[in-house]
Amino acid sequence: MAFPSNYSTAPVSEFLLICFPNYQTWQHWLSLPLSLLFLLAMGANATLLITIWLEASLHEPMYYLLSLLSLLDMVLCLTVIPKVLAIFWFDLRSISFSACFLQMFIMNCFLAMESCTFMVMAYDRYVAICHPLQYPFIISDQFVARAIIFAVARNGLFFLPVPILSARLRYCAENIIKNCICTNLSVSRLSCDDITFNRLYQFVVGWTLLGSDLIFIVVSYSFILKVVLRIKAEGAVTKALSTCGSHFILILFFSTVLLVLVITNLARKRIPPDVPILLNILHHLIPPALNPIVYGVRTKEIKQGIQKLLKRL
Repeated sequence: MAFPSNYSTAPVSEFLLICFPNYQTWQHWLSLPLSLLFLLAMGANATLLITIWLEASLHEPMYYLLSLLSLLDMVLCLTVIPKVLAIFWFDLRSISFSACFLQMFIMNCFLAMESCTFMVMAYDRYVAICHPLQYPFIISDQFVARAIIFAVARNGLFFLPVPILSARLRYCAENIIKNCICTNLSVSRLSCDDITFNRLYQFVVGWTLLGSDLIFIVVSYSFILKVVLRIKAEGAVTKALSTCGSHFILILFFSTVLLVLVITNLARKRIPPDVPILLNILHHLIPPALNPIVYGVRTKEIKQGIQKLLKRL
């Protein structure tokens, strides 16, 4: 297939997304598993949200935070995957200037909001295990509301400049993005201007926010582990750890996929460029698909709520 010319005398008004520039045939056999993963992610998260909404026994702060995580996962999936599948199935490669930068903002902001949600969930487990008598007073509905406002305000404020800085660049020549999605680096490197500040801003802000969240999570679980190891009652350690097991697995999914993506991008010269593109897509699919399944399998209350929901249907 012949692609449109890379150069134009007029300013760029739209971009062309070229998935897997070196291996175009990948998209044909990838479309089916990606579609199935997308349906699984959307269906599982929707089921979890409906279950928590309808089941009165699940109207507690911990499950409200889990609902927030599911909602963020669904938004991220809807922001990225339908466009990827449209490219695979219908060859709809074009994306408007504004839609590209909106996608960029949502991906950056909501990814950081997920990280912030994991941090709040770690604090929730810390209070539940280390200060159980104070838990109802500390982790209240008001606490969850304030945490959500904080996550939205913090990440929206710090990541809004990312698409703004990219949109203000001059795109006067090349308009072909060698990626399936509008990542900041994929788009900004097409600009005629110097992008040093653009790249530096995202690097500093991204690692400052995600890094501080990760440090807080590690500290929280260190205190949890310290308290749990002091418990001498038979079976108490297992019970205490099981309450954190699901949350820890979710963090592991999120961190592992993100870490692999970062490593592959740093080793870009040694790894085919199509590999980071594929990992970027999977990062928006695998955690959203697995998160509700892990909680559904490991949490008795959610499992019972889903069973009640299925009986109503």
